[in-house]
Amino acid sequence: MHNFNINRRRFLKSSSAMLAVSALGLPGLDIIFPSQSRKVGLIGSGWYGTSDVLRLIQVADVEVTAICDVDQQQLEKAGALIQQRQKSGKKPRFFKDYRKMLANEAFDLVLIGSPDHWHALHAIEAMKAGANLYLQKPISHDVAEGEAIVAAAQQYKRTVQIGTQRRSTPHLIDAKKKVVDAGLLGEIGHIELCCYYHMRMNAQPPVQDIPAGFDYDMWTGPAPLLPFRGKMHRSWRSFQEYGNGIVGDMCVHMLDTVRWLLDLGWPQRIHSTGGIYVQNDSIANIPDTQTATFEYENFNCIWKHRTWGTPPDPEYPWAFFIYGEKGVLKGSVHKCEFYPTGANEPTYYSDALYERELYPEDLKEEGIELHVAAATRRHLLNLLEAIDKGTKPVADVMNGHISTASCILANMALETGDILEYDPARQKVVKNRAANKLLSPDYRNPWKRP
Repeated sequence: MHNFNINRRRFLKSSSAMLAVSALGLPGLDIIFPSQSRKVGLIGSGWYGTSDVLRLIQVADVEVTAICDVDQQQLEKAGALIQQRQKSGKKPRFFKDYRKMLANEAFDLVLIGSPDHWHALHAIEAMKAGANLYLQKPISHDVAEGEAIVAAAQQYKRTVQIGTQRRSTPHLIDAKKKVVDAGLLGEIGHIELCCYYHMRMNAQPPVQDIPAGFDYDMWTGPAPLLPFRGKMHRSWRSFQEYGNGIVGDMCVHMLDTVRWLLDLGWPQRIHSTGGIYVQNDSIANIPDTQTATFEYENFNCIWKHRTWGTPPDPEYPWAFFIYGEKGVLKGSVHKCEFYPTGANEPTYYSDALYERELYPEDLKEEGIELHVAAATRRHLLNLLEAIDKGTKPVADVMNGHISTASCILANMALETGDILEYDPARQKVVKNRAANKLLSPDYRNPWKRP
């Protein structure tokens, strides 16, 4: 029996959302009104973890019963928002150690928004504890962790959706149907991916005392313990010890998008060049300039990023370009255009879906990406549908692993200076001892690799 214990405003919002997602062939009424309320936990209550859980509250009958973070300030801030938004009005329980949270609470679903270097331990322990997952991208910090997450999802029979929500982005779904699947591109011969956002730390903060209420040792976890230079809730991606740089943060989205659009699997070979060419005064150790080539059978997929200067196409600073014999498809999180060969104007155009009127609370939320919110809501609905029906979500764990590992291999190719060929069956790089050592770097004691 469906649970219709919702107020009128929530009903109207849910009904409108159902119509919108149904028009796109995405989950409808049976997901918005599930048979019973789901208990939800959140690990990593920072910017994006909190944003994800707030989007979930908007479209599903859930009770966020507990959240986990090593920063008391983040816990308090996220807890207040969740209490304000969720139907029960209850404040979730706070935990600083994810192991205690998983041992003391039972969850139907756990959302993981922690830094990359924590994903594997958080994800696998949550699955062992009985939860399905919404796991932010990239799924892992190294390739072996990704393989372990995939194996755990299979072993414990959990449904895992990765936060590569371009697969649930309405204007890209429309472009896939009307341009790619309709054959308007013709034979694909080349793909370009790019990001020219200035998102790399460009500073040298001093070593500081660790503030009260922040457990830096636990935040660091299995990663190397670096001198504390302030909370890095938004800047940790600038360090190889915690993340996979711009490639792992931004390329993973665009690579996953073209893989989905064109039904691509593993690249055959991966190589990369780049380094720190301009921002030499920063303590950040990830490349400020990088090019990576993902080779497929009939074309190359080339990624470029710079965290300085200006983009070649100001309208597409973070984007993909699929070149076919009959034209080019340009796409981003904001829009999509198809230009037939030789044409100066697009013959297809689609815009990002905004739902300001349907979810006015979004307009007051600090740091929200309004152009992404509609996609995230649909991505979460797709996960709930997959859980209920026992099917794979659109961004299942294996697809997340392929996109993540490919980007990590690009960084490994840059470090080794080699062209890498990964064999997923053997879980090894073919004939490259140096690269294979990088597949599973050591953890800091006392943490153990999964």
